[in-house]
Amino acid sequence: METALIAVIGTLLGVFATHWFQSRTTERTAVLARDEQLRQERIATYSAFAGALVDYRHSQNDRWFRAQESPGSEPAEEARYASYGRRRAASQALFRVQLVCDDPKTRQLAEAAFDVTNCIHEATDQEERANRGAEAREAIALFIAAAAPGVR
Repeated sequence: METALIAVIGTLLGVFATHWFQSRTTERTAVLARDEQLRQERIATYSAFAGALVDYRHSQNDRWFRAQESPGSEPAEEARYASYGRRRAASQALFRVQLVCDDPKTRQLAEAAFDVTNCIHEATDQEERANRGAEAREAIALFIAAAAPGVR
């Protein structure tokens, strides 16, 4: 009788131990999968934001040049409206960054890059436009440098 009781207790202990180890393994696998999915989402979001800012910076430069060549002309107005579309795309990409980024410094750098890019067309002369464009390029690079460690 004692042998049977020891066998039953051993079996129950084995069942509980197996269940405990399996549940821990399942939890760990779920956490790893979630972390990888978030990492992939961040990579896509950060690169889409940087790409949208590069396009927006280009359109802001184009807008400035068209306005300098012939203010109020059809090409100047087309460039202005094109920059609005690029700003909208960059704003939407910034919103996604704000949603998936948990680092306040990286979010601030993203917002700063957007703000600097947004002001390029307000330059009063070629030198100021070039400086603002360079500032925007640098701001994008700073954002990428800050975001990169979070996706490695």
